[in-house]
This record gives sequence, C-alpha cells and structure tokens, in this order.
Amino acid sequence: MATEYFVKLWDNNIIQLGIWQTVYMTALTTIFAYLIGLPLGVILWATDKDGLHPNKGVNTVLGFIVNFFRSIPAVILMVAMIPAAKLLLGTSTGNGAVIVTLIIAAAPYVARMVESAAKEVDAGVIEAAQSMGASTFQIIWKVYLPEAKPSLVLGGAISIVTILGYTAIAGTVGAGGLGDIAVRYGHQRGITSVMWVTVVILIVLVQIVQSFFSWLTKKIDKRQRTDQSADFTPLQFLAHFTHTK
Repeated sequence: MATEYFVKLWDNNIIQLGIWQTVYMTALTTIFAYLIGLPLGVILWATDKDGLHPNKGVNTVLGFIVNFFRSIPAVILMVAMIPAAKLLLGTSTGNGAVIVTLIIAAAPYVARMVESAAKEVDAGVIEAAQSMGASTFQIIWKVYLPEAKPSLVLGGAISIVTILGYTAIAGTVGAGGLGDIAVRYGHQRGITSVMWVTVVILIVLVQIVQSFFSWLTKKIDKRQRTDQSADFTPLQFLAHFTHTK
C-alpha cells in the first residue's frame, strides 16, 4: 500500500514539485543570504581589533545583531516573521513568504562564516599590501577574497546544506518542498515510508552539494599552491598593486 501511495504521488508530480521547490528555495535563499552576509562578514572582520579599520562600536553593534538572529531557532523565526512576510508580499504562506524568513535566518550565519574565513588569511600578506599603498578596496578585492577563496567555497557548501535543512523545516509552516511532503503526506497520514523517502532525497541533495564544493575547493587550493610556487618577487607584488590603482 505504501509503495502504491508513493507511486501515486510520483505520478501526480508531487514528489518532483517538492524537489523543485526545495532546490528553488535553497538557491534563492543562498544568493540573497550571500548578498547580505558577505559584506556583513567583511565589515565584522575589518572592524575587529586586529582588522583593517578597528572600530569597537561598529563591531559590537553589528556582532550583537548577527548573534541575535543566529540565536533564534529557525522554526520560531519562521513563525515570528509571518506578519512581516504578509506585510511585504501580501501572503504569509508559500515559497516566497518563507524565503524572506530563510534569508534572515541564513544571512547572519553566512556573515560569521565569512568573518572566520577572513581571519584565516595570513596577516603578513595584508600588511605587505598596506605597506605598498593598497587601498582598503584593493586589499579586500585583490588580497582577502583570493586568499580566502578555498575557505569561502568550503563554507559555501556548509551554508547551502544548512539552508537546505531550513527549507525542510519551512515545510511545517506551509512553505512547500520536501518538508511539506514529509509532514502532509507522510506524518499526518501515518505513512512513514513517505517521510523516509524525503529523507533519502535530502541526503542525496546534501551529498551532491558537498561533493561538488569539496572538489571545487581542492581545485582552487591546488591552483593557488601552483601559483604561489611560481617566482613572485616583492617587486612584482608592488607592481601588481601599482597597476591596479
């Protein structure tokens, strides 16, 4: 009976729609979470006591805001943000409404991940760029981002997997996706096999994301090591920054 029920869901494109909605919510949330979280993370790093422009006030306030939203469980935040989603989008259900909450939940996480990646960059490289007259923008764009790229890419995999988990939770508040299928067609009807199928699909999606980003990180890291092994004299380093001014 369970097999026939699953086949019925598949034939009616319910499973396929759930997969598409999950991928759609994850992709859109990731894009906007990085558009917000990346600059926030850079600011947190730059205003830290050991950063480019230490500013205790800005760092403390921004850090508090980030920590505040990170400390709220995703499901509670989703319920709490229903009025805001309805005000902004005119509806409190569906993919669009929940994506707003997912972005708010994911952006602080991305910000802290970016900050951590920035702190892994060798301070000597930053100091060398500063001593050669590089501007703040040049240091961030030409030094920080390239040097932190492997950590940022690997952190991107962790962020996407986390957001993927958020989308499953979002199914409990009417967001659609695999979480909604697990709850509505599995749990509420007592058909546990449907829940396990959605779990397996989520595991497959996580493995695909993790495998791709692990491969990409190794490729980027290997390329960086190859580039760093080449002769790169201080004069060439200075010429690089002089040329980009």
